Amino acid sequence: MGKVESKRVVAFAAVVATLLLMLPPFGMAAPAAAAATGTGSNCTRSCGNISIPYPFGIESGCYHAAGFNLTCDRSFQPPKLFLGDGTVPVLDMISIPNNTVRINSSRVNFTNDGGDDIVHKTWGAGLPPRGPFFLSDWYNMLLSVSCGVQVDLRGGDDHNYLIASCTAICPTFGSHDNRVPATLSWIISNSECPANNVSECRSANSSCLDTSIFMGTDSGYTCQCSDGYQGNPYIADGPDACKDIDECADSETNPCYGDCINTPGSFICQCPDGYKGNASISNGCQDIDECQNKEAHGCYGTCQNFPGGFQCQCPNGTYGNPNIKDGCVTITKKNSFTGLTIGLGVGGGMSLLLALGAPFVIRKIKLKKAKKMREKFFNQNHGLLLQQLISHNADIGQRMIISLRELERATNNFDRARVIGGGGHGVVFKGMIELKVVAIKKSRILVEREIGEFINEVAVLSQVNHRNVVKLLGCCLETEVPLLVYEFISNGTLYQHLHVEGPISLPWVDRIRIALEVARALSYLHSAASMPIFHRDIKSTNILLDDNLTAKVSNFGTSRYIPIDQTGVTTEVQGTKGYLDPMYYYTGRLTDKSDVFSFGVLLIELLTRKQPFVYRSEHGDNLVSHFRKLLAIGNLAGIVDAQVMEEEDGEVREVAAVAAMCTKLRGEDRPTMREVETTLESILVKKKQITCNTTTRRRDVDETSVNYTSIELVTIQEGRQYTMEEANASEASRQYTMEEEILLSASYPR
Repeated sequence: MGKVESKRVVAFAAVVATLLLMLPPFGMAAPAAAAATGTGSNCTRSCGNISIPYPFGIESGCYHAAGFNLTCDRSFQPPKLFLGDGTVPVLDMISIPNNTVRINSSRVNFTNDGGDDIVHKTWGAGLPPRGPFFLSDWYNMLLSVSCGVQVDLRGGDDHNYLIASCTAICPTFGSHDNRVPATLSWIISNSECPANNVSECRSANSSCLDTSIFMGTDSGYTCQCSDGYQGNPYIADGPDACKDIDECADSETNPCYGDCINTPGSFICQCPDGYKGNASISNGCQDIDECQNKEAHGCYGTCQNFPGGFQCQCPNGTYGNPNIKDGCVTITKKNSFTGLTIGLGVGGGMSLLLALGAPFVIRKIKLKKAKKMREKFFNQNHGLLLQQLISHNADIGQRMIISLRELERATNNFDRARVIGGGGHGVVFKGMIELKVVAIKKSRILVEREIGEFINEVAVLSQVNHRNVVKLLGCCLETEVPLLVYEFISNGTLYQHLHVEGPISLPWVDRIRIALEVARALSYLHSAASMPIFHRDIKSTNILLDDNLTAKVSNFGTSRYIPIDQTGVTTEVQGTKGYLDPMYYYTGRLTDKSDVFSFGVLLIELLTRKQPFVYRSEHGDNLVSHFRKLLAIGNLAGIVDAQVMEEEDGEVREVAAVAAMCTKLRGEDRPTMREVETTLESILVKKKQITCNTTTRRRDVDETSVNYTSIELVTIQEGRQYTMEEANASEASRQYTMEEEILLSASYPR
């Protein structure tokens, strides 16, 4: 192998690099902090914009033991927080539930001026060499700012424990800041949970958890709130201690389709009176037919069952109390012949009258019943809908309401021949209202959740006015689930146009333009609407195309409003396999970057003409992983659609770089939709200029790849080929800022 002749810089990435903090047992704690409880009124509990929860603290007696003491340097504006005596800076939030604190760690520089091919160095400047800080072998990512190297990260007493290893082949680039973030975790004491239950877990609803750290060489314990509680387990009482979680207040995390009763540390979900079954699932509660065993329910007369209950009454010809045995008494009949004659005469006349008027009466009853049902549904849906709409615009609800009779005329009473499509939330009919062709969306499943999603779609779209978002014309509230009326988009979905039989699909220039139009719509929803809206289900089947192939984003049934002062919301995970943001899937935290990831998958779909929800490479990778690996080794031709490679003028690599940025694992590493929109606009303008000037295309462009790396460097021989197997062994990823990515893509020759 060749010698290392240039300076190499190895640094820890900013994601979840985790260090574990181990402290001495209680008997060895520093005297100044041995009796600390951290609840004193003189304890500083914030520095700058960082809160300082116990067991951490600044003043003596305000922290648990040595190692949890912090320093607040107020010479900075705002003040900065440091671990211990002020050597290692704390970056942001100290998390009690996760036992973590993020710090600013130092880079490790390697220089090989000729000699050994292997260079060794130790990370941890400013931290004691034998603890109390240890590097986690689970949550760390490493970044190499170098080329032609293999990097191993090792730990343990003899440094033979391999934590991570990866390889980088790339051209060199400029210098960077010498400090990068890392995350520290801590444990209480270097012993297991005390047998006498005397521990730092002071909250009444907390527990002690034994914890092994750093490859099993040491152990200790942490405190956590008991199941069903949340807060700080290290303090005994107060509003920040472990408190009961009201599970019934969060129906998305704890679904209950019956009666929800909150209990200390848990909750009870049970079917309402008159029902039985599993109330935790939709339609899990079934009506009990009390009349099958009516006497067990105290009915000794005629029993009539209805949802959630039953009615008991005395049989015809009797009277009394049907709820007790022998409580119904027979009515005494008179045997008068005169009475019988009169009765037959009157009865015969009444029967004739009823026979003649029955059809008219039945029709009136049916009409009256239908009218009452329409009024019931209208009031039910109107209340739910206006509750969301009035807070934004008081007259929207009334302006958009359309009667059921008008929609029945428009669709020939919802004739199945008028069906033009459907989605996960309903079926779509084509109709004509006031000489204008419209699309009418009708629910397929009549459940409470569907009602909420339809009403949510009305609430969202009523606030949106953008040329690349499908326009909502109105809604009908006279059915059990509201009917939605949209502008009719005549040319089908992007999926139908892209995934056609044969080698020729949408032209490449149209694909870029459609991607730009979708980006504009999402940018508007995220930052220009009256209240930010996250779509949550961006995919090719939800992009409609009109006769001019103009894109229209549709299907807002799962979308969410986000208050302007918030960046995200924790909610039940919804979306489509293949397009779903992995961070949202695992954490339930919905942000604007969740839509950015789905848009990145859509860009890859436009580039490759492959379906994200079914694609698997020969190595088992999904579409995003396989695309990023091929991009990293400069082999886009191995996955990009042949038609695109034929029609492009050098901009495919730029679009691929945008897709790679959008599909980064960490949401904070992804660009905003506004940045994506600006980048795609620039690419499309250059594409049109190249087309007009008939500039010769050039595709001999070397792809820059930057890989995750670690602490022990080994030089790679120049000229070695980077195979697909190696790419699978250590997936490369870009670690640039948005500005660096754009500048890098601009450096490619055209």
